[in-house]
Amino acid sequence: MMNVLLVDDEPWVLEGLRTMVNWGNFGFQVCAEAHSGIEALNIIQRLQPELVVTDIHMPALSGLELVEQSRKTMKRPPKFVILSGYDHFDYALTAMKHKVAEYLLKPIDEEEFETILERVGASIRAESAERLAERRMRSFFLNNLVNRLIQGERGEGLERQAAEAMNLKGDAELRCLLVETDIGSANLRERIQAYFPDVTDRSFQDSAGRVGVFVPTDECSSDRLEEIGLAMHRDLSGSLIRPVIIALSDPLRGMGSIRPLYLQSLEVSKSKRCQGKEGLFFYSWCKKTPDHRADADQKIKRLIDSVCAGHSGAIDCQVEELMASLASGMPDIELAKARIADLELTFCRRVAEMNGDPGAWMARIRERHGSLGEIKQYSALQSYVRGLCLEALADLSLLAKQNENNTIFHVIQFVDREFHTKLQLRDLSRQFHMNATYLGQLFKKTTGKPFNEYVNERRIEEAKKLLKRTQIKISEVALKVGYPKTDYFISKFKSHTGMLPSVYKHQWENRPAEE
Repeated sequence: MMNVLLVDDEPWVLEGLRTMVNWGNFGFQVCAEAHSGIEALNIIQRLQPELVVTDIHMPALSGLELVEQSRKTMKRPPKFVILSGYDHFDYALTAMKHKVAEYLLKPIDEEEFETILERVGASIRAESAERLAERRMRSFFLNNLVNRLIQGERGEGLERQAAEAMNLKGDAELRCLLVETDIGSANLRERIQAYFPDVTDRSFQDSAGRVGVFVPTDECSSDRLEEIGLAMHRDLSGSLIRPVIIALSDPLRGMGSIRPLYLQSLEVSKSKRCQGKEGLFFYSWCKKTPDHRADADQKIKRLIDSVCAGHSGAIDCQVEELMASLASGMPDIELAKARIADLELTFCRRVAEMNGDPGAWMARIRERHGSLGEIKQYSALQSYVRGLCLEALADLSLLAKQNENNTIFHVIQFVDREFHTKLQLRDLSRQFHMNATYLGQLFKKTTGKPFNEYVNERRIEEAKKLLKRTQIKISEVALKVGYPKTDYFISKFKSHTGMLPSVYKHQWENRPAEE
């Protein structure tokens, strides 16, 4: 539906305009009404309706002045239908000759009004289709230029064309943000560009379906880009099956850096995909020495364990140890903030697993402790992490109490965590103090699958990940997912996937390197 704004200083005229015609028949809906030209101008700039029906004579700002102001202040002003009495007819007619808008004499003839609406609606739709076609053509052209550059083609002419298409200076300092997930690439490209609404489209899709965008550092600060990346990950990961990996390059200068920027982000994306990880990752962080990374990972794991176990007394000491490790290994605080962003994501997952609302939880964290992206000093970061962990501890404990009577929730959670071990229904029934038969029935009712089928599916899904992302032997994969006997694993894998594990692994190994 196209939006229409009705403007008149007489309430009874507005009532008549609203009810005179069936707006929906012409593809319109009344989005707002205004009683003055000034009020109308504010609404136009805020709601950006496709059509404005306005009286010509109003105090402070007339209908024609409203048209003029809209044309001056907006990149794409709405269409106008001017309502004019006979005493203003010559004034209105002069404006119409300059194709400012349509006009309609009062008293309004319903049939004539409907004819105008039909004509204006057709014009708006035609212009919209033309803009869409132009945007798609420009997007296709830009994508072709960028792919030629990232694949190694060089030339001043090509770089100049790309700079013009992206509205960039030739020596602009850029970063490349690259997103890899399972959403349709065309839709993903639109969603990624939506995070940068006020700038020229600089997005692209590579040959493997990843979507990237080149971001000038003078238009988007490092902190702002990190906030966008984290928000992007939260929004995309909520409805997708495949992990969402967002990789961010270091800043480099000039159009000649397009390929190096892309390759930095691609290296990060491939690395994290192989590790089975998801989230926002920085190229600079991935290049740090493994010792610092391993030490930080170990301390973060201990901190998570303490939070989830409700050990509030250990939080302060462990936060201090973590900050000391991060500060010594990562003088650049941006790298440390990336690790804390992973910690945020872990707590969000735990909240979601316990039937909480991770989005509302993070909003509460920001309200009470500020935004991670705005932190500039390690002392402030330590304070933020302490608050984050204490909030997580309290809220996870509360959610645990709310869920403590829901035994099946804990059973399924246990199975999801321990599926690689020897699991039997009778052992679980003893552990969770339930009748084995009843537990089996309740498990099937809740998950939609019998216990053994559910466990086997979890194991096979994990096996598929290992076969795709690692080089370990099939016998080792079998052991890792809970099958001591390789032959039995092969049989189960084939019954679930229709192919042998070796064939499945071979297919992934022979895919193009970029994929």
